[in-house]
Order: sequence, then C-alpha cells, then structure tokens
Amino acid sequence: MLRLIYHGHACFSLTDGFADLLIDPFLKDNPLADVQPNEVNPTHLLVTHGHDDHLGDALEIAQRTGALLIAPNELAHYCAYHGVKTAAMHLGGSRQFSFGKIKLTHAEHSSAIIDGAKIIYTGAPCGFLIEMQGKTIYHAGDTGLFGDMKLIGDRHQLDYALLPIGDNFVMGPEDAIEAAVMLQAKVTIPMHYDTFPLIAQDPYLYVHKLQERGLKGIVLKSGEKKELIAKK
Repeated sequence: MLRLIYHGHACFSLTDGFADLLIDPFLKDNPLADVQPNEVNPTHLLVTHGHDDHLGDALEIAQRTGALLIAPNELAHYCAYHGVKTAAMHLGGSRQFSFGKIKLTHAEHSSAIIDGAKIIYTGAPCGFLIEMQGKTIYHAGDTGLFGDMKLIGDRHQLDYALLPIGDNFVMGPEDAIEAAVMLQAKVTIPMHYDTFPLIAQDPYLYVHKLQERGLKGIVLKSGEKKELIAKK
C-alpha cells in the first residue's frame, strides 16, 4: 500500500508502510495543519528550500526521530551543521534510497533562511520526483511556471503532480493549469493555497478548469489520505 496524506500548505506524507517520507514539514505555525511536529515519525524528510513555510519544523523532527533529511546541497549542509543526518543532492541529480528513487528538479523560486535582518542563502530551490512502489509522484515545491515542465512530463510518466496554486509567491491557478497541461500527470493535486489570506484560492474551481482541459484533478483537505496503491 502506498498512501499520500496532505497536511496543509505544501506538506505531504508519503508512506508504503515501511518508509515514511515527510515533505516540507511546516506544521507548528501552519494554521491548516492536522498534526504537530511531535506527532509525526518519518523515516525521511524531504525539504524543497529554506523558506520557513517549507523547512518549517524539519530540524526539530529530524533531531527527535533521527530521520534522514534530503535537500539541495547548501540547505543540507545547513541542516547537518544543526546535528541532523542529511543526504545532499542537487538539481538534475538522482539517487537511489531504500524506499525508491529521488530526482531533484528545477524550481523557479529562491531559497533562504530569514532571521530578522539576517538572510542565510541556502542554495537553489527544487522540486522532487519520487519513484516509489511503481508510482512516480512530482512535488513541484514553490515555483513559477517554466517551460521545462513539458520536458519533465515527456521524460517521466507522472502518476501524481502536486502543484502550488496560491499565486503571489508561486504560480497562480492559471499558470498552474498550464503546468498541468505540460506535465500530463494522471492526477493533479493543488497545494500551497489558503494558508494565509494572501494566497487564498478556490481549489475546486482549479480542478474544474483542469477537467475542462481534459485532465483529472482532486482536492485533498488537510489530514485527508489518498491510497495510491490499494491494499490487496
């Protein structure tokens, strides 16, 4: 069984019953989160970039659980300095793990840890292509629309694409529709919306517009689970 769980904003769990991947664990300060940092026990943490609504509670969770933190090179080194186990990767690179394969993709965004007036650069942001139990899931991270999404779709048969739709900091719904058209995933799931008033969107309208373009989309509420491979 492969199960996807949405925790609000851009945070998802992906588990096959053995490995438990937690992506962009922004929980404590996330008003839409269904769980708190002390309630999750991932084996792996995947972090797309250093902004506080994505790095979130990753250090606290990794320090408590011993989970391996997978991130772009500079961000991974920052996290390793804070005493957690890391696997540093970079854009275009792929790596085999015990649960499957991860490849880092381009994301049209930035990456830094902001502490008052202090800004710590944490390298390039990324998206994740995750191959697990025969399925391929694309978590786009924070990104604007970019033309090489078509190349991602052409080269990988995507089962699920997790795309931001909140606008202002990331793609808005219109650009996220075009992203979905280029990616041609079997199912598209919107994320990164409604957490704050500035990124309020209607995910059901987005899914409706996907259907008008011949694509399938679904909305997951925070805490909702989706079985990607059904139990036998």
